[in-house]
Amino acid sequence: MNHKRREMCVQMLTGVLSIASVMFAAATGPVNKDAKGVAVKGYDVVAYFDEKRPVKGREEFKFEFQGATYLFTSAVHRDLFAGNPAKYIPQYGGYCAYGMAKGHKAPVDPEAWSIVDGRLYLNYSAGVSKDFAKDRARNIQDADKNWPTLK
Repeated sequence: MNHKRREMCVQMLTGVLSIASVMFAAATGPVNKDAKGVAVKGYDVVAYFDEKRPVKGREEFKFEFQGATYLFTSAVHRDLFAGNPAKYIPQYGGYCAYGMAKGHKAPVDPEAWSIVDGRLYLNYSAGVSKDFAKDRARNIQDADKNWPTLK
């Protein structure tokens, strides 16, 4: 392989690794977010409380918090969040609550959720959400214990 071709391959590989490391850091940081920095896969976290259902947020109603971008369905929801983010953010940085209870970070399906004692918990899937609910108090206790070391 000639020198120019090798240099071009090294530059391409460096670029790919750089993109991969950004994606990995975004997916494994204290807040579960995508490569663009969007938390909860773009779902409006206030809607879980106010509308009792998951709803996709809109780019025009966004708010930055803890290094992540949260999207909302309206300026009202955005402003509610901005006034008290701790009330609305999902537990464990938005990672799967059941996974956290079992000692690891796992991605979530924003459609697999529950609110317990005024806190939002997301899970990997509807099936995992059912497993989480079987012993919710114990799972929350275990997840609370694991979160400080896993975040």
